[in-house]
Amino acid sequence: MAQETKYTEDNIRSLDWKEHIRMRPGMYIGKLGDGSSPDDGIYILIKEVLDNSIDEYVMGAGKTIEISVKETSVTIRDYGRGIPLGKVVDVVSKMNTGGKYDSKAFKKSVGLNGVGTKAVNALSTSFKVQSVRDGQTALAEFERGNLTLKTDVEPSSQRKGTKVWFTPDPEIFVKYKFRMEYIIKMIKNYVYLNTGLTIILNGEKYISENGLKDLLKENIADESMLFPIVHLLEDDIEMALTYSKSQYSEEYHSFVNGQHTTQGGTHQNAYREAVVKTVRDFFGKNYDASDIRKSIVTAISIKVMEPVFESQTKTKLGSTEMGGGLPTVRTFINDFVKRRLDNYLHKHPDVAEKIQKKIVQAEKERKELSGIRKLARDRAKKASLHNKKLRDCRVHLGDMKKDNRLDTTLFITEGDSASGSITKSRNVNTQAVFSLKGKPLNSYGLSKKIVYENEEFNLLQSALNIEDGIENLRYNNIVIATDADVDGMHIRLLLITFFLQFFPELIREGHLYILETPLFRVRDKKETFYCYSEQERRDAINKLRGKPEITRFKGLGEISPNEFVHFIGNDIRLDPVMLDKEMPIEKLLAFYMGKNTPDRQKFIIENLKVELDLAEDI
Repeated sequence: MAQETKYTEDNIRSLDWKEHIRMRPGMYIGKLGDGSSPDDGIYILIKEVLDNSIDEYVMGAGKTIEISVKETSVTIRDYGRGIPLGKVVDVVSKMNTGGKYDSKAFKKSVGLNGVGTKAVNALSTSFKVQSVRDGQTALAEFERGNLTLKTDVEPSSQRKGTKVWFTPDPEIFVKYKFRMEYIIKMIKNYVYLNTGLTIILNGEKYISENGLKDLLKENIADESMLFPIVHLLEDDIEMALTYSKSQYSEEYHSFVNGQHTTQGGTHQNAYREAVVKTVRDFFGKNYDASDIRKSIVTAISIKVMEPVFESQTKTKLGSTEMGGGLPTVRTFINDFVKRRLDNYLHKHPDVAEKIQKKIVQAEKERKELSGIRKLARDRAKKASLHNKKLRDCRVHLGDMKKDNRLDTTLFITEGDSASGSITKSRNVNTQAVFSLKGKPLNSYGLSKKIVYENEEFNLLQSALNIEDGIENLRYNNIVIATDADVDGMHIRLLLITFFLQFFPELIREGHLYILETPLFRVRDKKETFYCYSEQERRDAINKLRGKPEITRFKGLGEISPNEFVHFIGNDIRLDPVMLDKEMPIEKLLAFYMGKNTPDRQKFIIENLKVELDLAEDI
């Protein structure tokens, strides 16, 4: 019989604001991470401070924001109204304190609950805030949320506004590194949604004149568009829309009050419905919704009074009301799309004709696929009952109430030995493993039919739950874990080709990674170092005295499960797969995965690197 544990007054603890944030950071900023993923905590810290500056701009105060990101620290300076000088300390260190509770001062802001800067303060080794207004200034400094300096209000000739400096705490964000690609994407989204705003990042200016039209241009090459972008806007709502000539899936970029809602929500669902209804009504035909939406590339932005998000990181809208006496979100969006898009199609019959041809083509392809789809689904269902390829985890990305859902990861491995090591050492709550038989098919130039005909692709699509788009994606991180040899590199390339060909939005939204694994283990009787490069190997040898034992790992299967736990746990190193906007996907795939061409041979010869066999040193 289990022994009863005592539960008394001594067990009850009241944490102050900073202790609670530091003990449960996931409640405030989602996952921690090391900077390799766009939703890692260090970027959420930047966003939380930046949201306040954006809200100032929205309220008509300050048209420029300056950001400096150095190796470990961030500075953000706006030229808004400035925090009221007597409240500089309270605003960044007292819960339930802030201007956002007063809807007169902030009508359609993002940071409604006043937690943002408090979380940044508590999770930073150094946090400073300075406010300038009415020719006066006040400054406060903190360490991990503890006030270390507070100046008196004194005269100042500086321009009004607020300046924040912070350094994320390396005890919480272990071995973090800022990736400028993610910060630039965040900043571009801010300027697309706030035309007229200038953001200067490390001296480089970002500004947008055409709002969501510019955003879509950033995400789809001109030659890939079925027709020029349709751009429609009114007070509190804006949309941009086109179709891709070659992309299979739907692609949505949705925003609320300037906040990128990567998980969608009520507004995105309403928008999808509105586009389908408007197109059906325009053509007077009851087209299937999936045929209307196939290959769509579009963006929607709305402004809502007091939005309700499903988490502190504000990635999914839960609100059904617009506020301010307006109709519901669904009715508001439907009325706008019906009126404006229908009007546009009447005025541009050439665009309407292209959309109709695309729908008819999608319908034809869907009907051709319907038989094979049913067989593939039945096969996937049977396989899922005793699927040896997928060793699933307990938590999934769709579990909105789970703090660790953003840590959910699917490792795609080659062969039984590698998948065995990962399976035995993984975190069964958040890490799943999908095992490949051998080299997957080169899917370049093949139709979607192959995804259903090829058992491995079909089971992978089923495991990820992405057949109808990535809205119901089951894992936040998809990690290709192959050996660092020629065969492993080839498998890596074939998998990236599969995702680029059929599910490019997985890569655009920052879900695909390569797992970095150590090349060497250097150890003596007291210490062990795992080295990911030749330089790290040399450094490790220099740290150890005498002649250490050096092991060269040639494959993942050689690494024992009790060692593998180090490489997929807190110290995991992930290399994100990113798209280069300058090279459209079709050109990229044709060059690297198409028929062997003189151009590719020339590229290989010019970029070939010859490395000496490191085994000689060992």
